[in-house]
Amino acid sequence: MMNDAVGTIFGFLGGTIVSCENGYRVLEHPNPKRVYCRLSEAKWFLALRWCEQLDRPAGILNYEGQLAFYNAASLRVGEDKFLPQYYRHQLFRECLDLPLGQSVLHSLSQGDQSQLLQVISIEIDPRFGRVALVRAA
Repeated sequence: MMNDAVGTIFGFLGGTIVSCENGYRVLEHPNPKRVYCRLSEAKWFLALRWCEQLDRPAGILNYEGQLAFYNAASLRVGEDKFLPQYYRHQLFRECLDLPLGQSVLHSLSQGDQSQLLQVISIEIDPRFGRVALVRAA
C-alpha cells in the first residue's frame, strides 16, 4: 500500500503543489494534511493566496468580466475604483492574447486620474479556460 506517494512536484504562483495518492497537496497550505481532489482546486488556493499576500489591490478577473476574487486592499479602495467595469472585458481579452504566465502593464484613465495595472494570464482549470490576475502596479 502506497502512503502519500509523490508523483509530481511543480510550482504555481510562488507555491508548490505535490501530487499524492489521494490528490494534490499545497505545501504552503496552513493545514499540512489538506488534500485537494482536483489539481484545479490546489491552483485556485494558490491564486487566492497570491492575491491575499499583496498589500496593494489585486484580484482574479474571469471570462464574464467579473472579479471572482479580490483582496482586502481592493475592498478598501472599492472594487470598481480598483478595476472599473468599463475596462474589465477589454483587460480579459488582452489576457487571452498573452502566453500563459506572461503579463502586460495596462494604464487605465478615469477623468483626471490614471492607474497602472499588471495583468497576468493563467489557467487554473482547463474546463473553464483562462483567468487574469490583476494587480495595481
